[in-house]
Amino acid sequence: MRVLSTERLHLRWLEHHDSEFIIELLNDRSFIDNIADRGVRTTEDAIKYINKLRESYLKSGYGFFLVTGHDEKKLGICGIIKREELEDPDVGFAFLPAFCGKGFAFESASGVLRNFQLNRISAIVSPHNTRSKLLLEKLGLSYRKRIRLKPEEDEVELYLWEKE
Repeated sequence: MRVLSTERLHLRWLEHHDSEFIIELLNDRSFIDNIADRGVRTTEDAIKYINKLRESYLKSGYGFFLVTGHDEKKLGICGIIKREELEDPDVGFAFLPAFCGKGFAFESASGVLRNFQLNRISAIVSPHNTRSKLLLEKLGLSYRKRIRLKPEEDEVELYLWEKE
């Protein structure tokens, strides 16, 4: 189901047939280094991951969506999730390296933020992920503090935007 379109992109719900793309994206070295190793290695793992995201769509009305070009080429994911550990919904994005630096993350994240019109939005980012931090600032979010989502995890930086 298509959620929104921008000048160059379409965002839609992830489907089970996107499992091979999810495996590729989540096992890309930049995803593992900058986000996390989600342990998604098989089609079955990818389908479970997609099902979890689909539950988010049904529960909150948003989640991570597949980002494609108008030619339907799969580029990455972008969206909003509600983490139990955070007070506010969290915007996020991840793209295959071939599609980084082309403005797709900004275009898709801007579209998502306009589409869902929340009063507050947060984002978390690894302290070493300079490109994502710059993008979050370009989207209007600002750094608040370092936090640890779970005791066993590394610290991340929390960014926040509030409607005036």
